[in-house]
Amino acid sequence: MDRFEEFRRRLRPGKVYRRADLARWSNAVDRHIRQAVAAGVLAKVRGGLYYAPKPTVFGKAPPADEALVSGFLKGTDFLMTSPNAWNALGVGATQLHNRTVVYNHKRHEDVALGGRTFEFRRKAAFPRTATPEFLLVDLVNNVERTGEDSRAVLDRVRAKALTYDPARLKRAVGKYGNERTKRVFAQVLEARAAHAA
Repeated sequence: MDRFEEFRRRLRPGKVYRRADLARWSNAVDRHIRQAVAAGVLAKVRGGLYYAPKPTVFGKAPPADEALVSGFLKGTDFLMTSPNAWNALGVGATQLHNRTVVYNHKRHEDVALGGRTFEFRRKAAFPRTATPEFLLVDLVNNVERTGEDSRAVLDRVRAKALTYDPARLKRAVGKYGNERTKRVFAQVLEARAAHAA
């Protein structure tokens, strides 16, 4: 078996590779990458980032968004979400958004990966999964980006917050809220505490 065939056999459909990953299997990595791309067993995402397309009945499919983002960030310490998740909170946010937001600790920019644009937003803290409490806080952090009447949304958020577990909501506000968001929820949490007393 020649060196290229050996290189090719290591590629796993649906997996994302950095050039450094591929270099471990080749003594002529750039030539082997060019050959693999020409053969359709490897596709370029952007400089130094590739994926092995997954064959489906509809043709060759790109990898999952999580795999693309993980390959780009060189790790799994991120949270992928969308403003569409706010719509499920029941606070009147109904706009549909064609955006995927990636909260992470490294990058703050819009990046095209695999034909899609991801909004990388650097944040000090974010949960492993988007809990309802986090999403409510995230909505208030970004209320001006909802495409809705901000004042009306905030009024509905205040009412909705009364139905949340106060301890969990307070933790989420403290960890993930910006200063304005903390002020919005402080009023709600104080009123809740006074009512409970």
